[in-house]
Amino acid sequence: MAQQYNIKDVKKHESSYERKVKELEEELSTTKYNKKTQGHIGLVKAKLAKLKEEYQRKASSKGGGQGFSVRRTGDATVIMVGFPSVGKSTLLNALTNANSPVGAYSFTTLTCIPGLLEYNHAKIQVLDVPGIVEGAATGRGRGKEVLACAQSADMVIILLDVFSPEHLEVVKNEIRETGLRLNQKPPLVRISKKPKGGIDIGSTVRLTKLSDESIKNILKEFRLDNSSVIIREDITDDQLIDVIEANKRYVPAITVLNKIDMVGKEELERIKSMVRPDICISAEEKVNIWELKNLIFEKLEFIRVYCKEAGKKADTNIPLIMRKGNTLRDVCLKLHKDFINRFRFARVWGKSAKFPGMVVRRLDHALEDKDIVEVHVS
Repeated sequence: MAQQYNIKDVKKHESSYERKVKELEEELSTTKYNKKTQGHIGLVKAKLAKLKEEYQRKASSKGGGQGFSVRRTGDATVIMVGFPSVGKSTLLNALTNANSPVGAYSFTTLTCIPGLLEYNHAKIQVLDVPGIVEGAATGRGRGKEVLACAQSADMVIILLDVFSPEHLEVVKNEIRETGLRLNQKPPLVRISKKPKGGIDIGSTVRLTKLSDESIKNILKEFRLDNSSVIIREDITDDQLIDVIEANKRYVPAITVLNKIDMVGKEELERIKSMVRPDICISAEEKVNIWELKNLIFEKLEFIRVYCKEAGKKADTNIPLIMRKGNTLRDVCLKLHKDFINRFRFARVWGKSAKFPGMVVRRLDHALEDKDIVEVHVS
């Protein structure tokens, strides 16, 4: 009997959560946005975000949504997300050396299948996961497992079927609900608590999307009644909430429209105007696959760093694959973990050097594409 009581209790908690979420979402949808309602809308959004965060935290503590177990390999990991039967498995086979099962029916892929894309010396792990459906973020289908797997990816490919362009907003929303922010950078906002004195708001730009009332309402909802806020870009109330929650991941994404060989030119142009994809392909006919590989490489912001031994020419045949913003510290870690402690200096040739062979003694020196690095250790 105790077990039955627990199950009923959980279901009651879930229905209570869903009811509260629905009430807040209805309030947002029925409230007209203007200067008078801006502060109230910010407060409702804060309540909604806080409610969802608490629910997700409780769900995680019960062991739900752990994701598929996949060992990360290569220079980056890319996950393909989309509805069932959009052609993820076919695309994986076209991009990589994987052997993902393909079928002309829904839910062909029942687990996570990895493949390795090798392009421009980079080794990119591509993951084919089961299709998601609306409600995936709250556990419908195997949505939680799929989207939890996306949390550790370096990039997301949203794959659309040319016959179902309306799925784009559904997929984006489900991804957003899991805490991923696609093609965005962390907002330039700093919030610091203080013992008393209320809320201080400072901004270095004119805020057109957010009023002081909204900022204060949101901060108070998250119990930041005494805090200082410095805002350095024109942000929205949603972005401010993201900063406060501090649990979001910002990753690049590509929207890919598949099966273009199955519609005429006019119909394709109409669909493209609806979804504005980054690239149109046919995975089955291997149309624009090479262009997609190049786009993945560029979107991951890879840079190539060539290593050189003292007194010898640089090895320009096989570069180290690094990411934009990587430093000498990252290079040392990739070469050998002991190089960090044994680092003395490096000579650098290329865009990041003021002159050829510049001596650099700081590990935080940022490198550029096609730099040549000669590391000296003790």
